[in-house]
Amino acid sequence: MTLIGGFVAQRTGDRRHLVLGFAAGLMLGVVAFDLLPEAMEQAPEKLHGVPEALLMFAAGFLLIHVVERAVAIHRGHEGEYAAHSHTHGHGHGPGHRHREQGVGLAAASALVLHSVMDGFAIGAAFQAGATVGTVVAIAVVAHDFADGFNTYTLTRLYGNNRRRAVALLLADAVAPVTGAAITLLFAIPDHLLGLYLGFFGGFLMYLATSDILPEAHSPHPSRSTLVCTLVGVGFMWLVVGLA
Repeated sequence: MTLIGGFVAQRTGDRRHLVLGFAAGLMLGVVAFDLLPEAMEQAPEKLHGVPEALLMFAAGFLLIHVVERAVAIHRGHEGEYAAHSHTHGHGHGPGHRHREQGVGLAAASALVLHSVMDGFAIGAAFQAGATVGTVVAIAVVAHDFADGFNTYTLTRLYGNNRRRAVALLLADAVAPVTGAAITLLFAIPDHLLGLYLGFFGGFLMYLATSDILPEAHSPHPSRSTLVCTLVGVGFMWLVVGLA
């Protein structure tokens, strides 16, 4: 799916927003109908009146938010620097171009690392049960399409050549398999598993609402994108119900 995502990014047509809308719906469905209920079941203990699993959900959401803001602020400063150089007649020297490429590579590498965690989530979810495993796998696979898409797009966007983009795309495709393999080495205690599923739920929720949906609606906010998101949520409800 990661490779397909990258391939579509190379030949991106005007249907990208529909795919992203559907992926966001799938992720929202997974978090609401599967990850959170499962996390609550595995880690029902409360801390100051709130279930620990839900505290982890908030922590997962906020952590990725803080990381993304830090990257965005860094990117903003890069932009200011570029503008400053330009107005003072320095132009865009090779140093600036290398920095730009570096931002693209860093963003793509973060996606690769995140894909390792995705694979880990699939392995951990299968430890919680075949049903949860299957549902999480579907969500991650849908999300991997967007990951592959973004890895290729980001690398190219910041001026890296096609070969480098393809190399990062391949790393991104191998990453989830590596993550899943790691979980074969040990069994995760139930309580810890519940906390992790809650945390991962917050992580997915952030990606769906802050990254994928705005991206899906940015070129042309369309009714069809919204319909695809609703279909994604409905599809996930169907999958969870059948499972």
